[in-house]
Amino acid sequence: MTRRQLFAVCFFAVLLVLLYQIGVIFKPFLLPVLWAAILAHVTCPLHVRLTALLKGRETVSAGLLTLGIMALVVVPVVFLALLFIQEAGSAYDAVHAWVQSGGVKRLPALLASLPFAGRLQEVIARYVTSSGDLESFLLQSSKALSGFVMEQLTGFAKNVFLLGANFLVVIVTLFFFFKDGKRLLAGLYRIIPLEDAHKEKIFSRLDLTITAVVKGMVITAIVQGLLAGLAYAVLDVPVPVFLMALTILLAPLPFGGTVLIWGPVTAYLFWTGPIWKGIAMLAWGTGVVTTVDNVLRPMLIGQGAKLPVLFIFFSILGGLGAYGLIGLFLGPILLAILLTTIQIYREEYLSEPPPPA
Repeated sequence: MTRRQLFAVCFFAVLLVLLYQIGVIFKPFLLPVLWAAILAHVTCPLHVRLTALLKGRETVSAGLLTLGIMALVVVPVVFLALLFIQEAGSAYDAVHAWVQSGGVKRLPALLASLPFAGRLQEVIARYVTSSGDLESFLLQSSKALSGFVMEQLTGFAKNVFLLGANFLVVIVTLFFFFKDGKRLLAGLYRIIPLEDAHKEKIFSRLDLTITAVVKGMVITAIVQGLLAGLAYAVLDVPVPVFLMALTILLAPLPFGGTVLIWGPVTAYLFWTGPIWKGIAMLAWGTGVVTTVDNVLRPMLIGQGAKLPVLFIFFSILGGLGAYGLIGLFLGPILLAILLTTIQIYREEYLSEPPPPA
C-alpha cells in the first residue's frame, strides 16, 4: 500500500467516525429538521415572491414568513386544545342527560326503527331488562372516558417543554432554510460524487415528489374534512367543528382515515334518529368523502410524482410504521429517489453498446 492509499484509508475512516458521532448528536433534531425542510420546500415560491416585493431583502422575507407560519400553527393548535377540553366535558354531560332522561329504557324501541335490527333488538331488550346496572355502567364509562381525555391533556401539558423545544427547532431551522437554503442546497449539490446529469435527475425527481406528496396529502385531507364537517353541521351532529378537525387529522392515514370519524357518527345518527340522518351520513361518507380520498390523492401524488399507485400505497404505509407521521411524506420521497437511482443504473450499466459501424 502506497502512502497515498494509506492516507485515503485513514482519511475516510476518520470521516466515517466523525459522521457517526455527528449523527448521534443531531439525532434528536432529525424529525424537526425534516419537518422544517418540507415546510421550506413547499413555501419556497412564496419566499421568492416576497423577496422580490421586498427588493431582494431575503432576511426580512425569511423572518416574515417564519412568523406567519408560526402563527398559522400555534393559533389553531391552541384553539383545538381548548375546544378539546370543552367538548370532553360536554360529551360526558350529554351522555349523563341521555341516561337520566330514560334513554336506556327507550333503546329497544329505537333499535326497532332500524332495518334488519330485529334480533339485535331482542338481545338489547333482554340485557336492559336483566341488568339494572346498565345505566350506572354507561355513566361510569362516559365519566372514565372524560377523565382519560383530561389525563392525556395533563400528560400533554407535562411534556409541553419538549414539544415547545421541537417546535422552536422547526421555527429556527425554517428561518435559516429560507435565508440560506439556496447556498446550503448548492453546497450539497457540489459534494455529491455523481455526474451533473445524474444529480439533476435525482434533485428534479425529489422536487417533484415532495411537492406532489405534500399537495396530495394536505389538500385531500382538508377537502375531506370540510366535506365531512359540512355533513356534521347539516345533520346537527354534536361538536361538528371538533369532529371536522379530527377528520382532517386522521384523513392521511392509509387504513381507516376519515371512516374512523364519520363511521361512529353514522352509528350515532342511526341510534338517536331519525333514521334518514344515518342513511344520509352513510351515503355522504361512502359516496363523497371516501371517493374524494380514492380519486384526489392518487391523482395528485401519482401524476405529480410519477409513481405507481401500488408503490405509493406501500411507501405511505411503511413510512407511517417506520417513522411515524412524517413517514407519510418520507416514504414516497425515498421511493422516488430509489426509482431514480435504479433508472440511472439501467442507463449507465445495463444499456447495450451501439452496434459497430
